[in-house]
Amino acid sequence: MAIAHEFEYFKPESLEEAVKLKARYGDRARLLAGGTDLIVKINDELESPEAVIDLKGIKEMKRLEFKDGRLFIGPLVTFSELIDSPEVREKFPLFIEAAETVASGSIRNRATLVGNICSAVPSLDSGTPLLTYEAEVIARGEDGERTIPIAEWFVGPKKNALKEGEIVVGVSIPEPPKKHGGCYVKLGRYRGEDLAQVGVGILALEGNEYRVAFCAVGPIASRADKIEKLLQGKKLDNGLIEEAIKLVPEEIAPIDDIRATGEYRMHMAGVMLGRGLRAAVARLNGQGPEYGISVI
Repeated sequence: MAIAHEFEYFKPESLEEAVKLKARYGDRARLLAGGTDLIVKINDELESPEAVIDLKGIKEMKRLEFKDGRLFIGPLVTFSELIDSPEVREKFPLFIEAAETVASGSIRNRATLVGNICSAVPSLDSGTPLLTYEAEVIARGEDGERTIPIAEWFVGPKKNALKEGEIVVGVSIPEPPKKHGGCYVKLGRYRGEDLAQVGVGILALEGNEYRVAFCAVGPIASRADKIEKLLQGKKLDNGLIEEAIKLVPEEIAPIDDIRATGEYRMHMAGVMLGRGLRAAVARLNGQGPEYGISVI
């Protein structure tokens, strides 16, 4: 793949050096981790950065660690590395189910979680599990470090909450306080490498506690507050599921595009919510389909 656009290339060996470079160039620089989005955009002349800052020389950015009840994911951790992690699979199974739907195996070997959330496309598969697990994004700039709740991270289509000169140094995810089961339901035009037409992530915790998030059916991936309020503290049954499905139009705003009509997305979001709720509760109780088995 030939790249015609010229830019300054830097490969810092420390986070401090990377932060200084990003502060110097600001929005005129782009960060390179997996490169699965950036290189294509530069080649297609959708991006014309003055500088590219390659993060792959910074060892601490490869950190993937579960410690003190929290999972830390560095900017260079790929989706394949997450999928292969026994601790992630044991403690955050919903995340594994969503990660396995990201693009293809070859893309997952290079694409990073942090790069995925920085792209902030409405259909990103990592959005719903991060929202339901209530993750935090850690950013650093010359003024220091700050923590951004994932619920405040997505601010618009392809827009995130980073300030100019900041770099994401990791994502921190707390282990749910109770036993839980989850389900990520993704609708695509075909099986394989395709963006979501609709995505629903559900976490069911002991004590009839539910967390629900949607992607690809609005300008950003987001939690479904009204549906969650309806479900909280109630044992799941067919009647409750039907009530929840009726609230779907109040939670999402799907559009017509090349992949689906808004009407089709709206209908399927309800179907997927119902099936996902049943699967999540069944998995919580040690039953239901194995993770990775589609319910649609």
